Amino acid sequence: MKILLWHGYLLGGTGSNVYTRALARAWSQAGHEVVVFAQEPHPERYDLGGATVVRPDLAGGPLPVFVLDRYEDLEARYLQDLTEAERHDYVARNAAAVREHGPADFLLVNHVLPGAAVGAAVEMPFGVKAHGSELEFSIRGDPGLAAWARESLDAARAVYAGTDHIRRVLEEVVGPGGYLDRVHVVPPGVDTDELRPESRGEALARLLAEAARDAPNPGNALERLPDDGNADRLAAFLPGEAPTVVYVGKLSEEKGVHLLLEALHELTDVRAVIVGFGPARAALEAAAPAGRTLFTGPLEHRHLAHLWPLADVSVTPSVFPEAFGMVAAEAASCGSPPLVARHSGLAEIAAAVESEYPPEARGLASFEPGDAADLRDTIERLLALDPGDRAALGLAARRAVEGRYGWAHIASVLLSL
Repeated sequence: MKILLWHGYLLGGTGSNVYTRALARAWSQAGHEVVVFAQEPHPERYDLGGATVVRPDLAGGPLPVFVLDRYEDLEARYLQDLTEAERHDYVARNAAAVREHGPADFLLVNHVLPGAAVGAAVEMPFGVKAHGSELEFSIRGDPGLAAWARESLDAARAVYAGTDHIRRVLEEVVGPGGYLDRVHVVPPGVDTDELRPESRGEALARLLAEAARDAPNPGNALERLPDDGNADRLAAFLPGEAPTVVYVGKLSEEKGVHLLLEALHELTDVRAVIVGFGPARAALEAAAPAGRTLFTGPLEHRHLAHLWPLADVSVTPSVFPEAFGMVAAEAASCGSPPLVARHSGLAEIAAAVESEYPPEARGLASFEPGDAADLRDTIERLLALDPGDRAALGLAARRAVEGRYGWAHIASVLLSL
């Protein structure tokens, strides 16, 4: 098949970016011809399995976003702050770029807006992947955007939601419409071949080797790159048997990292590695237990594949609704027991993992949302387990991921609906 995959953003860092490149790679490896449309200035950095990358020309116009990040050569502005003319121009430019590469057997666009509007403007059958951030951060509470979303989704052949939670949010935020009859719940995928359990010695050696390959980042001036000198810092921080907790994600208020740091102040024997970038980093560093917390900046899967196997617990403490909880599933694939806030799509991850746990361990994959004390208590319970029992939970978590979220399976399901 010839598949067109539209994504208006980058190919690394955040969930929808990772989703796009992983899906492109899975389809390419299955023998399909894949063209990816993205604003990634360095596509050569990513393994897309041979997919072609096209960067639509925005002619200096703004990039509509849901969370305000810095881009090296684009002006990012909130979708809801763009004028109608700016939105129309953005959609028209992207739709024209997609049409140039048609016809195709399948067009998938990311995000309800502006993705579905782009798909409708291309004027070929298309499916839409709702990720959640566009719904919560831009469309919710904006009647004009909700109406535009309904109109665009009604033109879609299919709408894909990663969890039942996102399907409910779609109806709540966008409102009723014919599109609801065409919503399919298809979870994101996990690369279970790349992300797999490793022995501690092997994982640490490989993590340090990957960190040594990082480009220099003097003064950590580039927040989307790993911190400068991570190889030496990780080598000094991770040896020994101290229990290790890992967080991977955005460093922003809604991600709940402050809850983890609050819990760590009372878990005096526990060390933590905090991976990510974002506007709250300075405040979080100031609040972290001194000497027991290492901030690394963002890391890529080539690092995380070896960091997660070192984690006795991997925590996703978001206080805001999450579409799925990709990092929790990826940590589980590496054999690290995930611990997530019990809400939204994260609760569905916890339920899947705990379905593989023995009865006495059910309840150890989630904690009460926003409750640092419950988070602390659940970490303590996990760390109090015999190491062999905790390792068995990690392998059970991996079984849950293998059976539900492998990328080859997910990519095939999307084409079948």
